[in-house]
Amino acid sequence: MSKNVPVTRTAARPARLDQACADALDLARTAITEVAVDEVGDHQGVVAEGERVVTHYFECLRAGYRGWQWAVTVTRISRSKHVTVCETVLLPGQDALLAPNWLPWEERLRPGDLGVGDLLPTAPDDDRLVQGYLLADDPALDEDKWELGLGRPRLMSKEGREEAAQRWYDGDSGPGAPIAEAAPRSARCVSCGFMLPMAGRMRQMFGVCANVFAPDDGKVVSLDHGCGAHSEIVVDTAAAVEALPTAYDDGAVEEV
Repeated sequence: MSKNVPVTRTAARPARLDQACADALDLARTAITEVAVDEVGDHQGVVAEGERVVTHYFECLRAGYRGWQWAVTVTRISRSKHVTVCETVLLPGQDALLAPNWLPWEERLRPGDLGVGDLLPTAPDDDRLVQGYLLADDPALDEDKWELGLGRPRLMSKEGREEAAQRWYDGDSGPGAPIAEAAPRSARCVSCGFMLPMAGRMRQMFGVCANVFAPDDGKVVSLDHGCGAHSEIVVDTAAAVEALPTAYDDGAVEEV
């Protein structure tokens, strides 16, 4: 009958620094041939990578590489004092200047980046669009469909419209915009005669400003947006004049 014998696991011991490889400082420095001699700075230490394998670190003084280090790995075979170079590489340190993580072009694009003459292809599987022959979940869009093959190839999907509505509402077209917060509470776009309602389900939340003097002229605005150019704002000039303090000019008073 076999007995269960407990197994004791020991942590791997760190590699011991090989003194012959650690002393090969001049060999490691001369192995850095990618740059000029004066671009290799002070020796910054050695690290034991394995049995008889050591990496030397040197400061990099090359312009534009602040905080980088030259790493030269050396080794030797067993029972030999002859040290050879394995590889030389430039590595970033903790204070190194690094380029930002690379992103595909379509992920780097931001609103406002498209300029005059630029072309922005839309992905075939864009979630904001659906095929033109499908129902768009909006009566105004569904009634406007033409005969198959003659209308628009794709229409905005429900997800695309909801994304646009949220973007408009949270931006400068919504109630949180500074100009809307500074306007009188009664000066909301829903009661303004210059607001043209949108079609479809968007009509429930948005319209287009048509006041030439308003800062949002020609732009989409939410119904609870507002500004000082509301059509029903009336300034009571008489009350404004009465509210002014009365002043007397003593120099123009004639004594009787």
